[in-house]
Amino acid sequence: MSTEKIPYKIYLEESEMPKAWYNLRADMKNKPAPLLNPATHEPMKAEELAGVFCEELIKQELDDTTPYFDIPEDIRNFYKMYRPSPLVRAYCLEEKLQTPAKIYYKFEGNNTSGSHKLNSAIAQAYYAKKQGLKGVTTETGAGQWGTALSMACSYFGLDCKVYMVKVSYEQKPFRREVMRTYGASVTPSPSTETQVGRKILEEHPGTTGSLGCAISEAVEKATTTEGYRYVLGSVLNQVLLHQSVIGLETKTALDKYGIKPDIIIGCAGGGSNLGGLIAPFMGEKLRGEADYRIIAVEPASCPSFTRGKYAYDFCDTGMVCPLAKMYTLGSGFIPAPNHAGGLRYHGMSSTLSQLYADGLMEATSVPQTAVFEAAEQFARVEGILPAPESAHAIKVAIDEAMRCKETGEEKTIVFGLTGTGYFDMVAYEKFHDGKMEDYIPTDEELQASFDKLPKMD
Repeated sequence: MSTEKIPYKIYLEESEMPKAWYNLRADMKNKPAPLLNPATHEPMKAEELAGVFCEELIKQELDDTTPYFDIPEDIRNFYKMYRPSPLVRAYCLEEKLQTPAKIYYKFEGNNTSGSHKLNSAIAQAYYAKKQGLKGVTTETGAGQWGTALSMACSYFGLDCKVYMVKVSYEQKPFRREVMRTYGASVTPSPSTETQVGRKILEEHPGTTGSLGCAISEAVEKATTTEGYRYVLGSVLNQVLLHQSVIGLETKTALDKYGIKPDIIIGCAGGGSNLGGLIAPFMGEKLRGEADYRIIAVEPASCPSFTRGKYAYDFCDTGMVCPLAKMYTLGSGFIPAPNHAGGLRYHGMSSTLSQLYADGLMEATSVPQTAVFEAAEQFARVEGILPAPESAHAIKVAIDEAMRCKETGEEKTIVFGLTGTGYFDMVAYEKFHDGKMEDYIPTDEELQASFDKLPKMD
């Protein structure tokens, strides 16, 4: 390691930015299970997906063998507005904890969307524009993805229709208004705009919604509106591919100073940030070049990795999307309305699910009051108010640092700070007023959802 003191923030030069996305699946011995046609249970073909997704994105989605995809120049030029993002040494947090651990975080909140989601949003909007489409539809939970996509669509002159989980639509009006500022239409989901929305409302009156509900509505809108396609902010292989810029930059910055992490931690909802952060490190692990302890952190109120079933399931509540093999709580699972953060998806990326099933990474779940305690502790010493999603990773990073304090080990910890929490003040208010609760679904509730999983031959 260099004898030079590691700076607080490690910035890369523009010339050091990735010129290609890394496809982790190319190095996986056990490939992720394919998407299946729900009617035939046969692997989905490109032509079957063409009515839902953009053509180039379908190619990326189905390609398990190409290790790198060139990043088009237009996308790289857009990235330069906010990338490379800084890798920050958390000296103040280390001092506060009095830990021998060295803590780094990759900060992805330095853009108007306030999160990492823009990395894939701009790519998906680019390919939609290249295909000559009029617009795209999508869903959003906490609102970060919807915000990012509205920015990307505005940049390329595309229409953007967003279905926002109803509880978030009501709790996060400022996030909604940023989307509208960038020209997007925002509808609380489930809504009466779509057939599937009306059906969900009929079956679950007064429901506060879920990402699975919103996905169903967005897909229906895209497939029934000429000149539109559906885009997704997490879960899919193509999204993890685009988000690999996070991990590639992180590794380049660490390599600059001869730093090798022992533990890599990321929050996990559908898997976009986690998959992007760990991509090049997991690639080394798969190729036998290095070893890392990789930890996925999810909310105890929506624990797909730690309490879900590894099975084929619908990607959406309305059961109109393909079947994906993933760790799932069941497509009908709706997180409790007092769940304040994002990370509300009922399943997990098929790629990450396969890696977890193969024992190549760990997972843990944490209750939300502990998450907000960690968020507040971090904000007070590091000067950034973290998004509730990011604070899941912060919580476990602090736990690991304190374990180092107990054992005297000088481990290097890297975690993803996916974004800022300035649009999440209602949640912070509930926490500060003592009105935040830790709801954890019972085994009986989960089993009722598991009982509705698709019956496979």
